[in-house]
Amino acid sequence: MSRVDEILDFWFGTPDALNNGEQYGKPRAMWFKSDPLIDREIKDRFEEVYHFAAAGLLDGWQDAPYSCLALIITLDQFPRNIFRGTPTAFATDNLALSIAKHAIETELDRELLPVQRWFMYLPFEHSEQLEDQLESIKLFETLASDPDSQIAIDSARTHYELIKTFGRFPHRNQILGRVSTPAELAFLDRPDTFHG
Repeated sequence: MSRVDEILDFWFGTPDALNNGEQYGKPRAMWFKSDPLIDREIKDRFEEVYHFAAAGLLDGWQDAPYSCLALIITLDQFPRNIFRGTPTAFATDNLALSIAKHAIETELDRELLPVQRWFMYLPFEHSEQLEDQLESIKLFETLASDPDSQIAIDSARTHYELIKTFGRFPHRNQILGRVSTPAELAFLDRPDTFHG
C-alpha cells in the first residue's frame, strides 16, 4: 500500500472496512475531537511522513487529486494531532494553504467526494487572514447540496466571524505565546466559546 493510500484509508476509512456505524464518504467522529489514542496513532504512523512533507520532499503529491488531498491532510490535520497544544500544531498551516490554493486553481477538488473536499478547504478556514476566511465560506458553500456538509459550512462561518471580530483565533493565543486582549479573554471565558 502506498503512503497516499495509507493516509487516505486511515482518515476516510475504506468502503468495506468502517465500523461503529460509520459510512464511507460520510463525516467521521474522530476528525474534530481531542482523543489521546487517535493522537498517538497518528503520531506513530504518520509523524515521519509529516516531516518529509514539511521539508518539501513530497511536493510531487500536489499534481493529482488524491495525493494532493493526502498531502494537505498531512500538513494541516495531522500536526494538530501530533503536536496538540504546541505551536508546532500550526507550523505548516501556510504550506498547507499554499497547496490548497494550487489544488483549487487546478480544480483538483472537483474530482473528490464532498467530505474529502472539506479537507482541501480547511486550510483556508484555519488561516487568520480575512480574505482566506471569505474564500473558505465560498468554497464550503459549493457543497450546499450535500446534506452532510452543512456542519462544515456553519464551521466556516464561525471561523470567519472570529477573524472578523478579533483578527486572529483567540483560542490559539496561549499556545502561541500571544497576549489576549480583554475582549478575547471575555470571549474565551464564555461557556459556549469555540476553542478550535
